Amino acid sequence: MRLFLLVLAFVALVLPIHARAQTADLAAVVSQYRDQIEKPSRQSIGPVVDEIAATGAQGAALLQAWNERLLGLRKSDGLLVIAAPEGDGLKLTDAATGADLGSAAEADVTMLRPNSGVRGVISAAMAGNALSDPDPKRRIEALDSMSRRADASQLALLREAMDDPDPALAARKQRLERMLTIQYDSDPAARIAAIEGFGGDSGLDFRASLNPILAMRRVAFEEIPSGTNIAKELSLGGDLSREDAYAMLVAEGLAPARLTPQAMRATLAQHIVQGSVGGVPLAQLADQDARDRAYTALEAQGTVQPAASDDEVEAALARYKFLDVYAEPNPDVTTAARAALRSTETRIGLMQAADLSLDALSLASIYFLAAIGLAVTFGVMGVINMAHGEFIMMGAYTGYVVQQFIADRTVSLIVALPLAFVVTFAAGVALERLVIRHLYKRPLETLLATFGVSIALQQLAKNIFGTQARPLTSPAWLDGALTFNDVVSISYIRIAIFVLALVFLGLYLFIMNRTRLGLEVRAVTQNPAMAASMGISPDRINMLTFGLGSGIAGIAGVAIGLFAKVTSELGSDYIVQSFMTVVVGGVGNIWGTLAGAALIGFLQKGIEWFNPANTLAAQTYMILFIIIFIQFRPRGIIAAKGRAVGA
Repeated sequence: MRLFLLVLAFVALVLPIHARAQTADLAAVVSQYRDQIEKPSRQSIGPVVDEIAATGAQGAALLQAWNERLLGLRKSDGLLVIAAPEGDGLKLTDAATGADLGSAAEADVTMLRPNSGVRGVISAAMAGNALSDPDPKRRIEALDSMSRRADASQLALLREAMDDPDPALAARKQRLERMLTIQYDSDPAARIAAIEGFGGDSGLDFRASLNPILAMRRVAFEEIPSGTNIAKELSLGGDLSREDAYAMLVAEGLAPARLTPQAMRATLAQHIVQGSVGGVPLAQLADQDARDRAYTALEAQGTVQPAASDDEVEAALARYKFLDVYAEPNPDVTTAARAALRSTETRIGLMQAADLSLDALSLASIYFLAAIGLAVTFGVMGVINMAHGEFIMMGAYTGYVVQQFIADRTVSLIVALPLAFVVTFAAGVALERLVIRHLYKRPLETLLATFGVSIALQQLAKNIFGTQARPLTSPAWLDGALTFNDVVSISYIRIAIFVLALVFLGLYLFIMNRTRLGLEVRAVTQNPAMAASMGISPDRINMLTFGLGSGIAGIAGVAIGLFAKVTSELGSDYIVQSFMTVVVGGVGNIWGTLAGAALIGFLQKGIEWFNPANTLAAQTYMILFIIIFIQFRPRGIIAAKGRAVGA
C-alpha cells in the first residue's frame, strides 16, 4: 500500500513538470519564430509549424486557432493570443501558455490572416498529429483533410501512423498511403509496386492518381535529349498537320512566322529604294527566287521582321522531330501506369455494360408491368383497348389520393396497391359491360370507342386533379440506390418494381394454370363455342378477364407513379410501349410479353447508349426496328394458338 502511494505521488509530481516543460518549449518556439508567425510564407513556414505541433496539446490549440484565423496580437503589449468571438467582443487566451486573459474589444487585437497556402501547411501538420489520435472521429477528419490536401510532406506522416485499431480506418490509411506513394515517393520501384498493388481498381481516386503520371506535352526537338520519356513520335500530316506543327515551332520561338506570298509582295513594295528592293532590281522581282533574296536582304538589314518562306518552312519541318512526351521522367512508372489504366478501363467498360444491363432490366420490368394487363385484354380477348393507359393513370391517381389521407408512406402504399386494383377492376368491368361487349369482332369500332374513352378519362382527370403533376411519394426505405461501386447502381424503387413484376408474373401463371377462372379463360380463348356448350359463360369470362387486366394496370400505375410524374397524360407515355411489348412478344402468351418487354427495354437502352443526347431519336429507331422485326416474325417472339391469333 505504501509503495502504491509513493507511485501516485511520483506521477502527480512528474505530470505537472512535464506539462510545464511542454509549455516552456512552446513559449520558446513562439519567441524564436515570432516574425515568421506574424508574416508567414508557405515556402518557409513548414519547420516552424512542425516545431509548434511537437510541443503537445497547447501547440495543437495554437495551430488550430492559427488555421481558423483566430490568432492575433494584443496591441497593448504585443502578446500572441488566441482571440475567440464572445458576444460583442473577444475572449483572449495566451497562445503560448493557455492562460485565460479575460475579454477585450475587437479593436484591441490585431488579427493574423494567414493565406490559403500557409493554412494548407498547418492543416497538413494537424492532420499528421491527428492520425494517431485516440478519438476515431479525429482520425477520420484527419484522413479526410489529408485526402483533400495531399502533398509529399504528408507521406512520411501517414507512414508513421499506419497502425490503427479500427480495421476500416486501417484500410483507408493503407489506400491513401499507396495513393501518396504513387504521386510523391522518390523511389520508382515503390511507385510501381503501389500502382500494381491496386490491380484493376476502378476507384476515381486511383484513376486521378494516374492522370498526372500519364500527362503529356507536345514538343519539338532537333536532337532528342537522352532520358526523354517518349509517349509517341508524331508523323506530319497524320498525327499532326504541317500547319499545326509549324505553328508550334513559331510559338516556341524555334522558327519565324510564316510569310505568305501576298504579305511578301506588300512588304517588298513598301521598301522600294531607287528602283530596287534589298539590292534586287524591280525588273527581277517577277521571279519568286528573286523576291526571296530581296526579303532575306531586308531581314539582314533589320528593316523587316524575320519571316519564313514556303521553302524555309519545309526545311524547318524536316529539321525537327515532333513528339508527345510524358511529364513523368521514368518510363517504367509510365509503363506500369498505362497497364493499370488499361486494366481499369476494361473493368470500367464491363461495369458500364453491367450498369446498362441493370437499367435495361429495370426498364423492361416497367414495360412488362405496364403491359401485363394489356396481355390479358388484348392478348387473350383480342380487344384493342386504347384506354389501357388511362387505367394506369387511374391507378397512379388512386395512390396519390390515398396519400392525402394516410401520412405514413409505407401504410399508404400497402393500402393503395389493392385499392388501385379494385378501382380499375371496377372501371374495366364497367367499360366492358357498357362498350366493349357490343363491339366484339369489330376491331376498328373497338379501337375508336376506347380511344374516345381514353380522351374522356384524361379530361376527367384534368378536371378533378388539374394539369399540374401530383406527387406520389415513395416510403423512406425506397429512397436512394443500391450502389455496387462508382459505376454500377440501381435505385431501390426500380428494384421494387422489378420484384413486383416478378410477383405479378407468378400471380398470372397461378391464376391461369391453377384456378378455375384460369381454366375457363383458357377454354374461352381456345374455343368459345365449345366452352359455352360445357356450361361456361363467355360473356362472364370476358367481363372478368377485362376487369383483371384493368386491375393489373391500376397496380402498375401505382408503381410507375412512384418515380414518374403523375399527370393525366401518364398513361399515354406507356400505351405505345405496352402494345409493342405484347405484339413483339407474341399475342396471347405471357412468356412472349416477358420476352417482348426484355427485347424493347434492352433495345431502347442500347440505342440510347449510342445516342445519349437524343432519347426521341432512340424511340424512333426502336419503332423502326420493331416494324422491321414484325415483317419477318409477324406472330411475335413466342406465338400462341387460340382465338387471339385467329385460330
